[in-house]
Amino acid sequence: MPLPPVHHPMNAAQQRLLRYSLVAVWLATALVSVWELHGQSRELLAGLPAAWTTGSLAWVPTAAILGGAAADGVLGLWLALRPGRAAYLAALALMAAMTVLATAVHPAWWLHPFGPLTKNLPIAAILWVLLLQPQAPRAAARQPTVAARS
Repeated sequence: MPLPPVHHPMNAAQQRLLRYSLVAVWLATALVSVWELHGQSRELLAGLPAAWTTGSLAWVPTAAILGGAAADGVLGLWLALRPGRAAYLAALALMAAMTVLATAVHPAWWLHPFGPLTKNLPIAAILWVLLLQPQAPRAAARQPTVAARS
């Protein structure tokens, strides 16, 4: 599905400001998730069924936290180092998946005063705006090709 045209594209500095603010969110989330592995991160999973957190499945919360942190870290680095439509779509997909999972685990987070889930709405808007921006050609595409010798 083609994206709608952008009538007033942002300049490069505006795009970088939005992109690096998202990079900061994803990298900080990855670091804090690991830092608080046995504290706040674990508390966020308090809504998981007890069968998933005890006995032979006691490893599930730790795996979920570390897996989410790894995904956040990879996405933050991808947005920082190789931004583009694929990265923005991946960020939207990851955020949507984590929002659905978080809603299933703890739906009351939608009513939390600090907005752990509602913050995803403006982040989705920023990603959508970045996704709609015209993409700069890749460096390799801008370099002239060397003509073959006869």
